[in-house]
Amino acid sequence: MVKQTIEVGLGERSYPIAIGPGVLSQIGGLLKTAGIAGRYGIISDDRVAALYGNTVLAALVENGVRADLFTFPHGEASKCLQTVEELAGRLAASGFDRTSGLIALGGGVVGDITGFLASIYMRGIPFVQIPTSLLAQVDSSVGGKTGVDLTQGKNLIGTFYQPRAVYIDTEVLQTLPEEEFLGGMAEVIKYGASIDADFFHWLREQRDAIVALDPAVIVPMIRRCCEMKAAVVEQDEQESGLRRILNFGHTIGHAVEAVSGYALNHGFAVAIGMRAVAELAVRSGRASSATAEQIEALLHLYGLPVAIPAQYDRAALRQFMRADKKASNGRLVFVLPVALGKVDITDRIDEAALDAVLA
Repeated sequence: MVKQTIEVGLGERSYPIAIGPGVLSQIGGLLKTAGIAGRYGIISDDRVAALYGNTVLAALVENGVRADLFTFPHGEASKCLQTVEELAGRLAASGFDRTSGLIALGGGVVGDITGFLASIYMRGIPFVQIPTSLLAQVDSSVGGKTGVDLTQGKNLIGTFYQPRAVYIDTEVLQTLPEEEFLGGMAEVIKYGASIDADFFHWLREQRDAIVALDPAVIVPMIRRCCEMKAAVVEQDEQESGLRRILNFGHTIGHAVEAVSGYALNHGFAVAIGMRAVAELAVRSGRASSATAEQIEALLHLYGLPVAIPAQYDRAALRQFMRADKKASNGRLVFVLPVALGKVDITDRIDEAALDAVLA
C-alpha cells in the first residue's frame, strides 16, 4: 500500500502527515529530502528505543544525515520538567545548536516531551513526529500541543509548537501492546462521537477488521482522524474556541487519570470520561438517553472501561478537575454530546447532576 499524505494548513507553519505501512523504512530518505535540519536528536523512551531506535538512527546515518539517540524511562512519570532539563543538558553537551532538530520517536508522552523541548531549546528548534502508538498517530502527534505534567494536574506546563512533519508507519502497531491499542481506540471513537456520526457507525461495522489491524481499514481510519484533527486545528490553532471539541471526555478523563496516579491508561481514562459526560448530557437535558447508550455500547465493543473505579476518591477527582487547564474563570468547561457527531461546549452545569455522574 502506497503511503498517503495530507496537509495541516497553517500558512507558513503548514506541514505534511505521511501515513502508510513501511514509512519507517523510508524515513532516512524522507528526512534528507525534507532538509529540515542538519543534525537530529532522536528522542525516545527506553521501551520504544529498544524496538525502533537503532533502525531510525541507522536509516538516517545511511542517508548521510547526522543523528544521535537520547532515551528516558518510559511512562507518564517521566513527563515532567526534570526530564526536559536532563534531555536539554544532554543536547547541549553533545553540541546541538539552532541548526539542529529533534525527532519524537514514540507515543504521546515522547511526543509531548520532545515538542516542548524543541519549543524552548535555543529558543526553538524544528522537530518532527514519528508516532508509534495508535493514540499518538490519531491525535497527539498532530496539532502542536506540547507539555509536561505537574503534581497538580496533567499538561499544565506547555506550548503550542507545530512539528515540521509527521510520519506515521501503521506497521509499528503490530508491536503495540493490546491495552495501548485499545486506549488509542478511545481517541478514535472520540472523533466519531464528537465530529462525524458516519465515522462512528463505520467504527462499529469495521470492529473486527480494525482489531485485526487490517491495513485496508487501519490506514483510512488513521487518515480520517488526522483529517478531522487538521480541520479543527486549521480553524483554531491555540484552542480559543472550536478546538475545545477535541477535549470531549478529557475534563473528567484527565482527573480520573490523575487520581489513579497515572497508573490508568490515558485512553481508558478518556473512555470513562466520554461515558461520564454522555450521562451528564442526558441529566442536563442536552442529549437523549439513546445517544449516551450508543456511545457506551461502542466503548464496550472495543473492550474499554466506562465506569469510574469505586475506589477513586471523588473529592480528589473534583480537586483535579478544578485545576484543569480547560477551566474558565474558575468554572469547569465540559464538552457534552448532544447527538452523535455533535457536541456542545458549556460551563453551565448543574452541580447536582455532576455529583450524580461522579458518584
